[in-house]
Amino acid sequence: MVKITVYVISCFLFTVLSYAKPFQNTSCYVDPYIGSDNGGNVFVGPCVPFGMVKLGPDIREFHEGEGYHHSNSGYSVAGDLLYGFSHVHVSGTGGGGKYGNILMAPFTGDFNTKDYGSSRSDEVAQVGYYAVTSSKYKVRSELTATHSVGFHQYTFPASDKSGIFIDAGHFIVQGVSYGEAQQLVGSEIRIISPTEIEGYSRVRWGWNAGAAYTVYFHAVFDTPAVSFSTWKKDIIHTGSSEEFDSGEKTGALFYYKTTDKQAVKVKVGISFVSSAKAKNNIQKELASWDFQQARQATVDTWNGYLSRINVESKDENLKKLFYTGIYHSLLMPTNRTGENPLWKSDAPYYDDFYAIWDTYRTLHPLLTLVWEKRQVDIVNSLVDIYKFDKYMPDARSGNDNGRTQGSSNCDILIADAFVKGLTGIDYETAFKAMIKNAEVSPGDNERKEGRIGIRDYNTIGYVSTNHERSASCTIEHGNCDWAIAQVAQGLGKITDFEKYKNRAGNWQNLWNAEKSHKGFNGFIWPKSFDGKWATDLEVTTFGSWEGYYYESNPWEYSLSVPQDVKKLIEKCGGKDKFIARLDTTFKSINENVWGSGLYNVSNEPGFMSPMLYIWAGQPYKTASLVRRIIELNYNTGKGGIPGNDDSGAMSSWLAFQLMGIYPNAGQNVYLITSPHFSKTTIKMDNNQLFEITAKNQSAKNIYIQSALLNGKPLEQAWFKHTDIKEGGKLELVMGTKPSKWGTSNPPPSISE
Repeated sequence: MVKITVYVISCFLFTVLSYAKPFQNTSCYVDPYIGSDNGGNVFVGPCVPFGMVKLGPDIREFHEGEGYHHSNSGYSVAGDLLYGFSHVHVSGTGGGGKYGNILMAPFTGDFNTKDYGSSRSDEVAQVGYYAVTSSKYKVRSELTATHSVGFHQYTFPASDKSGIFIDAGHFIVQGVSYGEAQQLVGSEIRIISPTEIEGYSRVRWGWNAGAAYTVYFHAVFDTPAVSFSTWKKDIIHTGSSEEFDSGEKTGALFYYKTTDKQAVKVKVGISFVSSAKAKNNIQKELASWDFQQARQATVDTWNGYLSRINVESKDENLKKLFYTGIYHSLLMPTNRTGENPLWKSDAPYYDDFYAIWDTYRTLHPLLTLVWEKRQVDIVNSLVDIYKFDKYMPDARSGNDNGRTQGSSNCDILIADAFVKGLTGIDYETAFKAMIKNAEVSPGDNERKEGRIGIRDYNTIGYVSTNHERSASCTIEHGNCDWAIAQVAQGLGKITDFEKYKNRAGNWQNLWNAEKSHKGFNGFIWPKSFDGKWATDLEVTTFGSWEGYYYESNPWEYSLSVPQDVKKLIEKCGGKDKFIARLDTTFKSINENVWGSGLYNVSNEPGFMSPMLYIWAGQPYKTASLVRRIIELNYNTGKGGIPGNDDSGAMSSWLAFQLMGIYPNAGQNVYLITSPHFSKTTIKMDNNQLFEITAKNQSAKNIYIQSALLNGKPLEQAWFKHTDIKEGGKLELVMGTKPSKWGTSNPPPSISE
């Protein structure tokens, strides 16, 4: 009750102050637990934005992708044991596990390296802080982190057998049953003194079937150990100070005699280069032993990011959803500049694009809008990876490309930056990387990089059923081709522009006008190399890696042509028929009747579907529909995200919708939906403000009656990024009933 009261008071004070002075402390609205259940898989431990160290608890025998699973959520108590705290995690991902490296765990009494999990109590997760009490060992563990250093504070009971367990070979093992599990290559430790230890963990495979990566560590303790031991393969070697790499797990135990409530602190530097670099990271980032000071510094760092967006609303839960969504959007990709073991370069280096297929639609456009310089660094990192590692990645983790899910969706990040006027990017080299994606087959590495079935696509105009995900990849190749065309046009490469503009329409080669469902004709349909339509699926057949459609079905993908909605409307039989198809798509949402299978908010192919009404001249349907989707699928509980957060994709989708705008990624366009806030103020990287005001906004006044953009009447339900890049103001007047606003002049399409 005390914690709740403190939270309410602190957020109330923030609300009062924010109206007087924008950009105050906003971290009080972040709840790291949102999305920790219901398959959201978010990371709950402390870190900084884009931080390399994500220090958090590993639960349930390391079978969760992010290390964490909350107790009392349908799993047995035995399956929810706490095993310790590892330093490298991902967030919001599905599939096989990745990372979970360098684990530490405090204990009392005799310690068994084979069976040391404990139930837990008094758990707290806040911005920059995680704490929990081990029921078995009676130790209170508190964690915070800098970019490259984990800071542990363990408060022990009185005991002659207190200690800290170090597992250098630890990793997340999720994915065993479907061949995506990580595998230990080797580990090594060396105890330097009773207060210092270093070593490494080398692991391969995991979700992206990646090559081996090495995580080095250097740890320092504020309290000298009374004695220590090392261990290998669960055999403890008393008094030993070193375990060499024999391809097996290694680790150490530091022993203490503790008085009641005695705290032992540990700083753990992490590096992907060397143990010496890990030690240097401690020296650079965490000089003091003051735990509370370090914790506050991490909170301050988050406030610097979160307070760049100020929202005004009387609904505290909406603020909590919004700022937690922003928080989750800033966890990945991981900034590993200076930590690249593969090549030397002055360019930024980012890893854990997990995957761009998930994040290109909303997360990266959010960074461009608010943190443009960060997005420039990320794009430059992609270009640098192309220069030294042959391809720009659609996905990358552990310093290795893979897995490609849709197309070379990195192309859309390049186009998005280009058309929105981001500077400081070598677009000529980026264009070469895009052309390679579009023209050069990766051979047997189609899941690793490049484009799936590109030889088919460039020969017959579509990806044939000889390749997995043939239908969805054809659709996405076309969108990526439009990305290339836009950059080509801007660089004056007119021949290339015409070529890739034409190829952007290749989705039409898979339009099966004879296929019918629920009274609607025409669907994107898989086809063999010799032109025969596939017969082994239905319109609602859901696909994955080996199917025809990745993480969706023909109905949903047949609405996914963001580069040419005008042509899509024609293919569907005209505006009225298209609107009827959309109405059918969202019938289960509007009537709260589940099970139709026609719309799935939890997967990215349907992200923009609710906005398609805008092209059809009915933006008011988008306004009410989006609110209904949020109401039914997002909440402030631990299961408050509908499925995997997908590296912040679901969270950034929500953030845009709550502000009342939505990007058509790779284009210089924002769609206007329906703001949940009376006012949103964004401070961009150039120190200019972009404001969205919604006069008369309320839970009932959800329909836009009129609009001004930068003081001029705006009759259309969209605007350009370049309209507000140097600051701007979108002023909306809201009402209870639909109006004629936004019903004409639809957003751009190629075929116009």
